[in-house]
Amino acid sequence: MKTKIANKFLMLLVGFLALSSCEEFLEEDLRDEITPDAFFTNDKEAELAVNGVYRLLHDNNVYRQRGLDNYYTSGSDIQAANRDVNGSIHNYLIQEGTADGNGTWIQLYRVVNNTTEFISNIEGNESLSEDAKNSRLGELLFLRALAYFHLTNLWGDVPFYTEQLPVLERSVLGRTPKEEIRSAMKEDLATAFDLLPSTYSGNDLGRASKWAAATLKAKYHLFDQEWALAKAECDVVIDGGAHRLLDNYSDVFDQSDPSNQYNDEYIFVVDFEADYDGNLSTTRTDDYNPRIRDEPAGRNNDTIVNGVSGKKVDIFQGLLRAQGEDMTGYGWSVPLPEFAMRENWQEGDLRYDATIVTEYLGWKLSFPYFRKNWNLDQENSLRGNHPENYIVFRLADVYLMAAEAENELNGPGAAYFYVNKVRERAFEPDQPWSGMSKEEFREALYDERKFELSAEGHRRMDLIRWGILLETVQSVQHRPWNNPGANIQPYHVLLPVPQNQLELNPNLLESDPTNNGYR
Repeated sequence: MKTKIANKFLMLLVGFLALSSCEEFLEEDLRDEITPDAFFTNDKEAELAVNGVYRLLHDNNVYRQRGLDNYYTSGSDIQAANRDVNGSIHNYLIQEGTADGNGTWIQLYRVVNNTTEFISNIEGNESLSEDAKNSRLGELLFLRALAYFHLTNLWGDVPFYTEQLPVLERSVLGRTPKEEIRSAMKEDLATAFDLLPSTYSGNDLGRASKWAAATLKAKYHLFDQEWALAKAECDVVIDGGAHRLLDNYSDVFDQSDPSNQYNDEYIFVVDFEADYDGNLSTTRTDDYNPRIRDEPAGRNNDTIVNGVSGKKVDIFQGLLRAQGEDMTGYGWSVPLPEFAMRENWQEGDLRYDATIVTEYLGWKLSFPYFRKNWNLDQENSLRGNHPENYIVFRLADVYLMAAEAENELNGPGAAYFYVNKVRERAFEPDQPWSGMSKEEFREALYDERKFELSAEGHRRMDLIRWGILLETVQSVQHRPWNNPGANIQPYHVLLPVPQNQLELNPNLLESDPTNNGYR
C-alpha cells in the first residue's frame, strides 16, 4: 500500500496467499487443514493477511484488466472495441460456458473466502492490539461487501456465507436471495464505518476508509431503491469533509506522476504500480491506449511535414517519441460514435475535451479515444506494466447519487444543490439546473451520470437499475462489427451462473432451473 505493500514483506505475503486463496470457489484447498490458531500472532501478520486480500483485486478477472469492465462498461451506450473482438460480451452472445464470467466469479469468491476466514481469526484475537483488530476487521468487512456487491450485481442470487464452512458444506451451497445478501452487507458496512479510520497517509494510501464503507453502503441502498437511506449515506460522505471535488475535471484523472496518484476526490481506488516481477501493475490502460497500427487517419499515405517527407504513421510516431510517448496499447475500448461527437454533449461542457480525443498533436485519429483513461508515457507507463490506479469510488458519483435519491424522495427542489455542485466545474460560465419536474430531473440525470462518469465502470449497471438497458442498447449507433441491439434480451441484465460452477455444484440450479433465463 500505497496498496503496493512494502517490498520487504512481498515474499512473505506470496507464501501467505498460497495458503489463503483457492484455485476455484468450490475446490478443496490447504486452508481446510489449518486451524485459525496458526495465524495472526501479532499485528503485522494481520496486516499482511489484509494486504493479501487487496492483492486479490489486482487479478485480471477483477480490476487489473477487463474482468469487471467486461460487464460494467461493455454492452451499453458509451464504449466498445475498435475492431471485431470481445463480441460475445458486447453483442450479448453470452451463454453458459461462453463469456459467463467464470474467472470473475472465482476471484470474487476468493475475496469472500479469505475475508471470512480472516475475520474469524481476528475477532477476539488477544494477540492483536485493539487498534489493529478494529482497522483490519473494518477493511475485511468492506472488502467482503465489495465482492458481494459485484456478485449480486452480475448474477443476482448467489451462494452466501459469512462464517467459515467446511469445504464439503461449502461445495453444495445453493443460491441465497440477493435481498438477503445485500441486507447483511449493509449491516456489515455500518459496522465497518464505525471501525475504520477517516484518512490514511504514506504507504497506507489505498486502504478502505470509513468514507469508502459509507459510499459502498449508499450504492447498495441506491441499487435497492432505498432512497432515504441512500441519501443519508451520501450526506455522511459529503458532510464528512475528508473529500472534495477538484476544481478541474481533467485533474481528477491525471496520474502522470507515479509518485503522486491520489487526490482529494478519490474515495476508494485499487492501487497499481509499475512492477516487472508480479501483478502489481495494471494492463487496463492498454485497453484505452491506441495501437500505432491504427493511427493516425490515413496512416499509410505519404506526407510532408516541416520539409520532411514520409508516411504519415512514421512522422506521427516520430513526433510522439520526441516527447517520450507512443501508441502501444490494444485500442480495445473506444467511445461509440454518438458519444464521441461533440454536438451530442451540452454546449460548453468542459468535460468533453478532458474525456474524448479525436485528434492528437494536430493529427486526426482514425478512432476517438478516452483521454481520461489513456497514458502514452513511455517512461513511467509502459505497455503491460502501467501504474494507473482504478478509481472505484469518487466524490462526484456520491453527489450524483444524492441528487438522484433526493429527487426520487421529494422531487428536484433540494436535489439541484447536489447535481449543480458537480456541474459547477463542468461549465464556464456555470449552467445550473432549475425549473424541472421530477421526471425531467430523473431523465436529465441519466445523461449527467453518463457524461460525468463515462468509462469508469458505472454505466451498464446504471442502465440496468433504471430499467432502460434494452431500449438504450437498441437505440444507440454501433460500429459495423457490433450489433448488440439485435441480440439483447430481457434476461441479459444478469449473467448465467458459470457452467464450470454448475458442473461442480448442481445445487446452484435448485432455486432457479432456468439459470437466470439462459435455459
